[in-house]
Amino acid sequence: MADVYALADQYVERMAALDPVHATFIGIRGYDSELTDYSPSAAAARNELARATLSEISRQEPATEAQRLAADVMRERLQVEVDLHESGENLRELRIIGSPFGHIRQCFDLMPTASPEDWETIAARMDRVPAALASFGVALREGVSRGVVAARRQALACAEQGLTWSGQREAPAYFSALVARCDRRSASPKLVAQLEQAAARAGAAYGQAAHFLLTDYAAKATEKDAAGRERYELSARAFLGMELDLEETYRWGWDELHRIEARMTEVAQQILPGEPLAAVVRFLETDPSRALEGEDRLRAWLQELMDRTIAELSGKHFDIPEPIKRVEAMIAPRGGAAAMYYTRPSEDLKRPGRTWYPTLGKTRFPLWGEVSTAYHEGVPGHHLQLAQFVYLAKTLSRFQRVAASVPGISEGWALYAERLMGELGYFDNPDYELGMLRAQAFRAMRVIVDIGGHLQLEIPKTERYHPGERWSPDLLLPFALEHGYEAEDFLRSEIDRYLGWPGQAICYKVGERVWLEIRERTRSALGPKFDLKAFHARALNLGPMGLAQLQREMAN
Repeated sequence: MADVYALADQYVERMAALDPVHATFIGIRGYDSELTDYSPSAAAARNELARATLSEISRQEPATEAQRLAADVMRERLQVEVDLHESGENLRELRIIGSPFGHIRQCFDLMPTASPEDWETIAARMDRVPAALASFGVALREGVSRGVVAARRQALACAEQGLTWSGQREAPAYFSALVARCDRRSASPKLVAQLEQAAARAGAAYGQAAHFLLTDYAAKATEKDAAGRERYELSARAFLGMELDLEETYRWGWDELHRIEARMTEVAQQILPGEPLAAVVRFLETDPSRALEGEDRLRAWLQELMDRTIAELSGKHFDIPEPIKRVEAMIAPRGGAAAMYYTRPSEDLKRPGRTWYPTLGKTRFPLWGEVSTAYHEGVPGHHLQLAQFVYLAKTLSRFQRVAASVPGISEGWALYAERLMGELGYFDNPDYELGMLRAQAFRAMRVIVDIGGHLQLEIPKTERYHPGERWSPDLLLPFALEHGYEAEDFLRSEIDRYLGWPGQAICYKVGERVWLEIRERTRSALGPKFDLKAFHARALNLGPMGLAQLQREMAN
């Protein structure tokens, strides 16, 4: 019988072979010329792997505490995967972010491009784009036949993405732009021709997939955006790794929003005394002296900020290993969702962690909110945590290092990291503190609209916004515009994201809540012996896990 670590190795390698796109996202080499088969039969094979691994884990008797921890993490995550598959979610996994429709394109962002051999791998993978999209189409059609369909809103939004990437909404097409980066001096004419032909086929495939969504699938999709309680509870458990009292969390979201907005009003007075919060936000958004012009300047500014932050925090507040002291600031390709995101390093740490900034076609970037966002995506946020997990090869199982993704612990940590930087004195500039508070208010707003919208809960009668009414999609955007403090185009994209991805939007604020509760319980238990740096080291070295397990482990 294989031990837990050997079982983890076996699962990760087999999973990577069955899901090459996911393998690229989590940094596993060896499958970069392939794409995932998203058809129902292939999804069933992945589910069977998860089931068989769960069965094997049940026969394990971990010999050490580390093995017990590794087994518990695998058991919880794989059970979630099985439950999601059994619910049929893979047959309607169509949304503007976190969908196979976007993953097929997005994995190319992470592929190396330094040598002709790299470009040969890219050409081989681009040749497989039509088949990968077709396999996803098979899953969607099977969903239609079973009455398991995505919302029409998501079908139309994804169609727009496909038209953008195919070049029918703007030029050049995504794959043609990718191929244009190939150095013609080192690539042979044959390779260049192969790349151009593969790019044309991949772009055309996205155009055809978009046409299918517009002319066929959208008509059969559901007009209802709300997931309902059963789907929401399962999805929230997948994102959080814990059971949640949804009504209590919904009420807490309102309390948090009011608390944060009260502090925002106080900080705004430090910037423009006597002016209301909305006027201060407009000022910060429009003052030329508080903004950067051009994508290149923004990327360079973000890179310098993250480099400086790593240098200042390392050794003082965190012990940051040398191999993960580099994170790259990137501008995201057009056509994706509007939110900034992070991609972790490759398993061998040769591909660094990267932050990706969607500019949405803008060329002017106010800075008041970007500082806390950089801390969230870089250090001490996602990069410090997720790259640390990859680095801990000697103590964590391979499953823990690369496959045990739990957004509640990672997004919760990243939001906690923003607040922590304020506690460490990094928001002495009131512009940047207000930016951090805006991010906090934005995430509290998400808790309200995500739970309220999907469960169609009643708006409290004590609120001035439609008191006593039940949430509907039409009420979400105006509320987000009032309390999200972001541009309308960004918030429109965000509302589509929440409606298509139930439970994802709450993992930031709920995760932060759990992190703060754990910290305060630990501080109370240890009294004067409590050490913040040691607390963070202990928590991060545990590796990824569900929030319920994190609570148990840290209580020890």
